Amino acid sequence: MAGVYRWMAFGLALTGIVAWAVTSSPSLLRAFYNYQDGQVVGVSGLFWIVGIAELALVWLFVPAIQRVSLPAAAGMFLGYCALSGVTFSVYLLTYTSASIASTLFITGGAFFGLSLYATLTKRDLSGMRSFLMVGLIGIILASIVNLFLRSSAAEFIISCCGVLIFAGLTAYDTQRLRALGETGEERHALVGALALYLDFINLFLFLLRFLGRRRE
Repeated sequence: MAGVYRWMAFGLALTGIVAWAVTSSPSLLRAFYNYQDGQVVGVSGLFWIVGIAELALVWLFVPAIQRVSLPAAAGMFLGYCALSGVTFSVYLLTYTSASIASTLFITGGAFFGLSLYATLTKRDLSGMRSFLMVGLIGIILASIVNLFLRSSAAEFIISCCGVLIFAGLTAYDTQRLRALGETGEERHALVGALALYLDFINLFLFLLRFLGRRRE
């Protein structure tokens, strides 16, 4: 598992660095966001292109991992994390630095606790897979519907379910990846790192809906 966590840490660090770079550079801000009277009023076409490329890359990563060279696989993983940093920058513009830092700390603690539980428990967590997959599809569909409904009650329920689903996925993926991590194959480490990276990021984002304080 050391390789999995190493790649995951690289990915998270790269996402954070890119997000910070975007929000700290006036030229990058104007490239990815639309301004009116000196204020950000929306995202640019380039931002949407990056978002689409991000989704395409994550869907292509697992099928391609066995067909491409190891450097190419590592490049795909890090490229995805860098693209995620661009889209993640919107949260740095929306929420205060203090609330992001505190939510990140809580997410890290929760992730550590869930990973430790998955490592030490004698319970087989594979039975959770079907429930978690159905729940994940459910919150994706509900989130799409709520884009049109704009219901605060639905938003709250979706956020609660999102925290529970990704907490469960963190524990499930950690236990599932332990055997793969022990093989020592770097390709397995990259696949595992992507799974845990996505669990961590999504757990953080759903917690941020509760704990984040919007900028004035």
